[in-house]
Amino acid sequence: MKKADIFEFYSRLAADNPSPETELNYGNVYQLVVAVALSAQSTDIGVNKATKALFADVKTPQQMVDLGLDGLKEHIKTIGLYNNKAKNVIALSELLIANYGGEVPADRDELTKLPGVGRKTANVVMNCAFGAETFAVDTHIFRVGNRTGLAPGKTPLAVEKKLDKQTPAPFRVHAHHWLILHGRYICKARKPECWRCPVADLCRFKKKTPAP
Repeated sequence: MKKADIFEFYSRLAADNPSPETELNYGNVYQLVVAVALSAQSTDIGVNKATKALFADVKTPQQMVDLGLDGLKEHIKTIGLYNNKAKNVIALSELLIANYGGEVPADRDELTKLPGVGRKTANVVMNCAFGAETFAVDTHIFRVGNRTGLAPGKTPLAVEKKLDKQTPAPFRVHAHHWLILHGRYICKARKPECWRCPVADLCRFKKKTPAP
């Protein structure tokens, strides 16, 4: 996608949604880390249902450790891979207490040292909690980046680096939210709704879907 088209692409997404936010519910940075860690291979809606009661009682790493593994599993048993995720959440909580005074570090490299926190999760936390210009490439962004021609790449990291290079300054903080929401609700995996897409004329996808 040409530079001028990229600017226009983001401009239109921004016009539709000037202040996009993650659809995960959380009350503080620690809860955000937990929510994003739980959201891997799960829907935000499902995570929000599971964490509603959990986050009412658990707001700090110490409170999570006090809740314990079995208590946490009881809260999140409706989420896929909950056994492994519960172990990671307890472990990352213990690590935050031991190494960071119970506070979430505002550093991507430090975040990725936490159990269950990969680069994508760390990028989400850095962006949502600390306003960093990071690009968390999930399946939606990977698809949108490749399908539209905005940031083609064979791996999530390749797409992330391309987005980092291609995304203009005014749009860098909110870019990954716009792209996730676009992929989730319009540029869907099986059948993109090109007929109602605000950037269809800029997109390089050839097999545009007609209106139903």
